Amino acid sequence: MILTSRERVRMALNHEEPDKIPIDFGGMRSSGISAIGYNKLKKHLKMTDGATKVYDVFQQLAEPEEKLMKRMGADVIQLHRLRPTFGLDIREWKESILQDGSNCMVPKDFNPITNDEEGLDIVKDGTVIARMPKDGFYFDQIHHPYADVQTKEDIDKIPMEKITDEELEYLRKTAKILYEETDYAILGAFGGNILESGQIDWGYERFYMELALNPELVHYYLQKLTDVYLYNLEKYLNAVGQYIDIIQFGDDLGTQENLQLSVNMYREMIKPYHKAQFQYVQQNYPNVKVLFHSCGAIYNIIPDLIDAGVQALNPIQLSAKGMDPVKLKEEFGKDLVFWGGGVDTQQTVTSGTVEDIQDEVKQQIEIFASGGGFVFTQVHNIQSDIEPEKVLAIYDSAIKFRDYSTLKKND
Repeated sequence: MILTSRERVRMALNHEEPDKIPIDFGGMRSSGISAIGYNKLKKHLKMTDGATKVYDVFQQLAEPEEKLMKRMGADVIQLHRLRPTFGLDIREWKESILQDGSNCMVPKDFNPITNDEEGLDIVKDGTVIARMPKDGFYFDQIHHPYADVQTKEDIDKIPMEKITDEELEYLRKTAKILYEETDYAILGAFGGNILESGQIDWGYERFYMELALNPELVHYYLQKLTDVYLYNLEKYLNAVGQYIDIIQFGDDLGTQENLQLSVNMYREMIKPYHKAQFQYVQQNYPNVKVLFHSCGAIYNIIPDLIDAGVQALNPIQLSAKGMDPVKLKEEFGKDLVFWGGGVDTQQTVTSGTVEDIQDEVKQQIEIFASGGGFVFTQVHNIQSDIEPEKVLAIYDSAIKFRDYSTLKKND
């Protein structure tokens, strides 16, 4: 029986084996492709129609077009927030040029200013909030509104952004169209970042110092933040909960070698705020699965993430310490859907051959696919310098080995 993409993903999310392993090509902001790489891929495939829309200005990610999604076997489509990065509305577009000179479309209000170092600045209300260095490929967030706070009263003076009726109407209409006019599984990009919001709002050094030295003040900030998230979450799911299959949260909790903070500090300072959000979804919208994105070596807190309410984990950073795919599948495969881990973009895709990529894709599918609970995608976004032949090696190999009946014959 041939399933629709939506049916296929839903079965995988319920730890059932569908007809084929679901594939995610650009269905979230950590399974995408840079706009430069996207243009190279389209040129290689002789796709001359359409336009490359840079919906994520921060990471310079392209919005996958329907024709290319079909070519790559994609089963997932992303429901974007109205202003996914730097407050830029993605309803209207204008022509622009990427760093390599190729054409693209950017949000109409994207008007970076060239600074004295010949880099690009994004300015909001007279303040530089992000900067791309000369010859760079991404923007760095450089404005930290809580950098100088000392008291709870200082925190209270800084407004936290609540979801607007304008965005809710956009989300409701867009989700309904995606649900009724496509058969893709729909991933709602919510956010709900806790650790990362602290890092950005306070600045990395200051936030880590306050976590250790002034936990009461940090708890006050994080509770206020989570209260706003829960308000937004209720409104968000009321608008789109009947249409989406997955809701995506995120926080990069790991480094290459270890966690960014101790297990005990995670449990004390971060987990309660994760848990409040994840369990709100599970308790009120059981049809919507909680997907959590975290890079790095996070093996030691995976049981805590499961306890908090995580049902699917991304990106499964294979090159990070302790993130052995066989061990992860054996220990957590009954509780977690592995959304990623299809091939290592940090090492294999960057430095390996096409044959190396093909071999690793086959190997990872054999590890993760058994019993369902697996959505194929590479480990994080495909960068601008990855050759189209390697991108095709990833997805053509996934398509080749995705059929469950073939996998069973090879067992």
